[in-house]
Amino acid sequence: MAGLYSSSRPSSSSSLSSSSSSSSQQVFTSRLLLLLTLLPLTLAFFAFVLQWRGGLTDPVTRWSPDPFQFPGMDNPGSNVGSDRRSGSDCVDLLGRSKSPAFPYFKDWKFDVGSDLNPKICIISSTSAGLEQTLPWIFYHKVIGVSTFFLFVEGKAASPNVSKVLESIPGVKVIYRTKELEEQQAKSRIWNETWLASFFYKPCNYELFVKQSLNMEMSIVMARDAGMDWIIHLDTDELIHPVGAREYSLRQLLAGVPGNVDMVVFPNYVSGADSINLDKVNCVYFGDEEESSVERDDVKEPFTEVSMFKKNYDHLPKDVYFGNYKESTRGNPNYFLTYGNGKSAARIQDHLRPNGAHRWHNYMKTPNEIKLDEAAVLHYTYPKFSDLTSRRDRCGCKPTKEDVKRCFMLEFDRAAFIIASTATEEEMLRWYREHVVWTDKELKLKLLRRGILTRIYAPMVIIQGLRDSGLFGSVIQSAQMTLSKDIKSSNTSRVDKPGMISSRKIGVKETMATARRILEISNETSYDSAVPPLSPPILDDLHIGI
Repeated sequence: MAGLYSSSRPSSSSSLSSSSSSSSQQVFTSRLLLLLTLLPLTLAFFAFVLQWRGGLTDPVTRWSPDPFQFPGMDNPGSNVGSDRRSGSDCVDLLGRSKSPAFPYFKDWKFDVGSDLNPKICIISSTSAGLEQTLPWIFYHKVIGVSTFFLFVEGKAASPNVSKVLESIPGVKVIYRTKELEEQQAKSRIWNETWLASFFYKPCNYELFVKQSLNMEMSIVMARDAGMDWIIHLDTDELIHPVGAREYSLRQLLAGVPGNVDMVVFPNYVSGADSINLDKVNCVYFGDEEESSVERDDVKEPFTEVSMFKKNYDHLPKDVYFGNYKESTRGNPNYFLTYGNGKSAARIQDHLRPNGAHRWHNYMKTPNEIKLDEAAVLHYTYPKFSDLTSRRDRCGCKPTKEDVKRCFMLEFDRAAFIIASTATEEEMLRWYREHVVWTDKELKLKLLRRGILTRIYAPMVIIQGLRDSGLFGSVIQSAQMTLSKDIKSSNTSRVDKPGMISSRKIGVKETMATARRILEISNETSYDSAVPPLSPPILDDLHIGI
């Protein structure tokens, strides 16, 4: 028995040892799992502490304050969140932040024009205020534009606005003075046929002629300034330069061969055929995308509107015509206004405008190419107040017959009539029905089919510039300068720095240009100016079949 007991003791001791080892392993495993659980939680808490500002003063915002807003805008203490609601889930991410996204506060002047290649200039005829022109100017500066020729009237020509514009390097302000009108009255355009059908008509026709005359004058100024490319653009349009390695118009045009004269910017197309650039002479910023407004209380279109309707050129025919009726929503055309975009022309001899949308040449027919992805984004009727502001600029009678004298496009005619005859409540109802995209199901359907698209780059750039304090700095700097030389502000504007009058364009240059033009044979015939055109309608489908 003793032997039996003695033989069983080692076995019992071995089992106790095994049980103790297993228990210690379990303890180790549980502690390891606890550690692995607590570690990410601790790291997450630590990251939260680092990111949390907790109402403390941020040294970056203290260095870069932005208390200066545009005249007429809400003060910084207003409820920004309520003004920035949108159908997009991304809008909250683009709202005002405490730290600037763009470090431009130290050198808001963007005085780097001499370093840019190619040199690009934009010519625009505008009556808009600073709330529109400042974001428009600096957005295009960000993407590579160095020079702006602004022909100002109305609000844009007022001292509070024009003084700010004149203070920005690269911006040349041209006032509509009697001297300017006398010089433009001598333009050879009046003796030619390509623009004749637009002469001596009111409203949009008058503006179209005025824009063409301003474009003609800008060609001389652009050549004298050493520019390589010139673009005519309205201040409610932004160039969307996708297609290059960077979001850069300068980089996009730098890749255009030297034998190309003009560039058209079509809309976004995937899987488009490639273009042999060596066989063309002209590139054009052609077609555009039109903004699709989702609210009736938009205040800042460039930072509140992100949905656009694609151009016909970037859609398959079956998609375009198959969704035509749903896309128009009872409006006269697929786009509310025009859809033939804008163009960029290379500065060269004998260049001339061909209406507000195209350029031409007195000596040859320029070849055009359309880039596969870049576009012009047109923010048309983005604000409810645009109905009345356009009405107030035109003195036509609100009848179906008389508006044809004043407006080229059907929607403009209808908008003018409703703005002239309806009450404000009726106008708002009409605006919601014809402009605002309130049907979420239809919106989602057209987004999925590619008719509508989201574009965020411009709104992110402009919001970043605003958050950096840039616009407030520009206004503050100009106001300080204005207060110092308030006496000189009452004198003639002809000799103001940063402003070009017809006198400063130079008699020698103008006469030399005139001599070059007069050498052209009178037998040369020219196509008519390209007016604002709507995309194809359903009737065009039946004609093509």
